[in-house]
Parts: sequence; structure tokens; C-alpha cells
Amino acid sequence: MHVVIFEGSHWTDFLPFTLTRPVFALRSGSGTLLEKQIRATNPTRISFWIRPEMAGFVQQYIAPTLNVPYAINTPLDSEPAMILAGRTLHFSNFERPATTCAVTEEDRLIRLAYVEAAGLTHVDVMSQSDRWLKLGDLPQAMPQARFPRHWADLIAWNEESILADSIHWRQPPPEALRAYLINESDIHAEPGVNVGVNVVLDASKGPILLAAGCAIGSNSVIEGPCYIGPGARVSPLSLIRPGTTIGPLCRVGGEVGNSIFQSYSNKSHDGFVGDSYIGEWVNMGAGTTTSNLKSTYGLVKLQIGSKEVQSDRVLLGAGIGDHAKTATNTQLPAGAYIGTGSLLAISNRAPHYVPSFSFWTDDAKQEMSFDKCVDVAGRMHSRRSRAIQDCDRQILRYACETAKKLSC
Repeated sequence: MHVVIFEGSHWTDFLPFTLTRPVFALRSGSGTLLEKQIRATNPTRISFWIRPEMAGFVQQYIAPTLNVPYAINTPLDSEPAMILAGRTLHFSNFERPATTCAVTEEDRLIRLAYVEAAGLTHVDVMSQSDRWLKLGDLPQAMPQARFPRHWADLIAWNEESILADSIHWRQPPPEALRAYLINESDIHAEPGVNVGVNVVLDASKGPILLAAGCAIGSNSVIEGPCYIGPGARVSPLSLIRPGTTIGPLCRVGGEVGNSIFQSYSNKSHDGFVGDSYIGEWVNMGAGTTTSNLKSTYGLVKLQIGSKEVQSDRVLLGAGIGDHAKTATNTQLPAGAYIGTGSLLAISNRAPHYVPSFSFWTDDAKQEMSFDKCVDVAGRMHSRRSRAIQDCDRQILRYACETAKKLSC
């Protein structure tokens, strides 16, 4: 089946994270939305309909992982195609429709369409052309997946996502594991996992998935559902609570609950992070803490760029974009937006909205230049024995220019 995965015009609903990646590259459970979409639909070929500025990202970071042919921003041919929104979150396999159909939202946003529409292209999606909107008039099919509105939904559904992913894991913990195991049948560990002494792996409330090469420091407690990615490190004496995804090569310590870390980010020291979404190459200084609950126990408002929306969540922490940095003892309010490439070095409680590429101190707020951001990013890459790529620079330049246009 030919599967087309599109970003659409609503990629801004997932700011700041979609400044630096297509929406389908966001994490949920033990993988990305794209990995779940591929697993669910089992395509014979894939087309990506994305912002042209994201083509380099797909070629650099996604194409090498694919085992089927792919194309970027090419029109449909005569073969029937399954057109799928990039924000779609699959928990189970997808049943291919027998005839042309569509799944739409109440506001006529198209989630999915199974069509024969030669010539339809990504421009139709982004511009919401008449030809694209007419797909909403096709016979309606039943949804087979979730359709998150913003990153807060990915947080709210992460426990379920880890649980769904665990079905595909069949690696029992090594016999020599020096840990106290609770509900051992729901603990899955790939080869090369390093677990320190007196670690508690508690899968009584859901599975624990430990990817190859991850390390858990001594005297830590890991509570499922939880996923710890390849090469990630959990500091000694840490408490990792249910619903947490720690992406590849992250370094995480202190207390973390119901949060998602993309990859390569640092939160090595004490401090609480709860119900939060953390991008890539983020560094959180010692003692950085997120609030995830209002003192009134009311619903938390979510900041998406300069726009404030109702999250419908009582528990909600911060969204921290790629390459953001916080100084020691930074306090982040519930629902906070910490933009891409921003730097917080203030002694008081952080503002609810920190624009991308801004540098905050007690004395002033100033712009973080593109050149400075790339310089800092290069240093952080070197600490992971990686060199920053031309693709990374291009994406950061695009993010910097777009953030100014969108005030995000």
C-alpha cells in the first residue's frame, strides 16, 4: 500500500518542537509517531508531504531507517493511496479500507483519506485547496487512531502508548541483572543494558522497556509504564515515575514523571520534571523544576508560542524546545512554553512564555543570535562525540527565521 504522510497547515499546533522537525518525528511511547504509523499501516512505499525546509531532516535522519522506497513532496500517481496526517498516533494495526473514504474532524480537518487522486500534492494540503477540501466529502470511515491536538495530548496518552509498544517487545531481563524486579514478566531489556546495584524495576502498574546500551544508576527506582532508550543514562538515586519516555542518549536524574524526552538532552541532577515534553539538545541546570499543578487544582492553560489555549488537563508541565538551556534552580510554571534555542538564567520564577532564540537574565531580555545558537549547539554536540551537520545548521536557521515570523 502506498502511504502518504503529510504535515498539513496545522504543524504550528506543536510548536516549539516542529520548528526543528516534521510533526511525525515527535516521540510517543518507545518510538516516534512515524515509526508507529509505519508499523500500523505496513506500507510498500511512503511519500512525505512536508514543508520544503524539512526535506533535509527526512533525508538525514529518517531515510536511513526506512526499509521501503520513499519520496518527498511528489504528486500522487494512479495508484490508490492512504493519505495520513503526520500527527496521527496509532496504538494498533490499521485495517485498510475497501473503498475510497475519509476520516475528518468536526472542523473538517482531514485525518485520513483513502483515494485515487492522481496529481494531488503537498501544495494542495498546505494551501487547503478546493481539491483537498473535497476529500472531506468522501464517505466517512471510523477512526482507527488518535489525533493529538498539541504536545499535551502526547503526554496525556504516553502511558497507553508505552503499553501498546510493549506488545512488540519480547526481551526478558538478563539473569545477572542486579536489581529488585517487581512483576518480572512485564520487564523487557535488550542486550547491553547496564543496571547498578539496588535498583528497583517496578512493573506492577505497567511495562518497563529498556533499550540496548542504556544504563540505570545504583539505588534508582523505575516505575512502569516506562521506556528508556538506547544509550540513555539514568543517574544514581533517581526516581522515574510512570508514563515517562527517555529518548536515545539522554542523561536524566532526579524525579521525572509522565514526561517525554526526545533525545540527546540533559537533566542529570536533582529537580522535578512532570507532565512535560522536552526536545533535543536541551540542558536543564541542577535543581530545575517544573510545576505541573495549579494551586487551585484547575485546568492548566497551555502556551503554544504567543497563543494561549485550554489544555483540558489538570496536570501539565512545560514544553521545552530544542537547544534550550536553563540555569541552576530554574522554576518553570505549569503549561510553560520555553522556545527553541532560548536560554534562561534568572533567579525568579520563569515567565509562562519564553520566545525562541531569546536570552533571559535578571537584568534584561535580549535576542539569542543564530550564530551564537549554532556555536553553543556545536559545543554540546561535541560532548556527545558528534559533529554538528550542515543539515542541523540549515534547520536551525529555518527555525530562527520562522520563530521571528510566528512570534514563537
